[in-house]
Amino acid sequence: MTKILAFSGSLRKESFNTKILAHAIEGAEAAGAKVTRVNLADLDIPLMNEDLERESGIPADAKKFKQMLIEHDGMLIASPEYNSSITPALKNAIDWATRPEKGEKPLVAFAGKHAGLVAASGGALGGLRGLFHVREILQNIMVTVIPNMLAVSKVDTLLDDEGRITDEQWRNKLENVGKALAETIAKQKG
Repeated sequence: MTKILAFSGSLRKESFNTKILAHAIEGAEAAGAKVTRVNLADLDIPLMNEDLERESGIPADAKKFKQMLIEHDGMLIASPEYNSSITPALKNAIDWATRPEKGEKPLVAFAGKHAGLVAASGGALGGLRGLFHVREILQNIMVTVIPNMLAVSKVDTLLDDEGRITDEQWRNKLENVGKALAETIAKQKG
């Protein structure tokens, strides 16, 4: 069975990105994937600092996140755009997960895996500029990002009181990102 780790780059409780991630997860699950959702806000991951790593090793929650990545075949990421780029929380989590431990292959949590990317904002571009940075970072650490990344614009007008997308076309597009990711990974696993 295909296993996907899903997470948002936002730490905000009412994050648009965390809300839209639910639709992409539904698409992956409908395609037969087992999806584990993790909230970066629930993890105590200090800022990446090689002095800290040298003195006390990789922090426990950074190790936990890395282990979750290792145990999954791919990742589904909802990434807000901060000043046309990636959030500090997401970049920091990725940076810690790239740190090798003794006896590990380089980039063991990422190399050869696939990712699906979505974003949302109240603005006209929907977080698209940030997704290009996430894609670039992931590709550099040997992750294949599926082509149909999606940015949902003016999302604040599309959500109901429960945080669900009301527009069927946007909902289907989000579900299709999850579905495409699950199917791509399943095909690769053969």
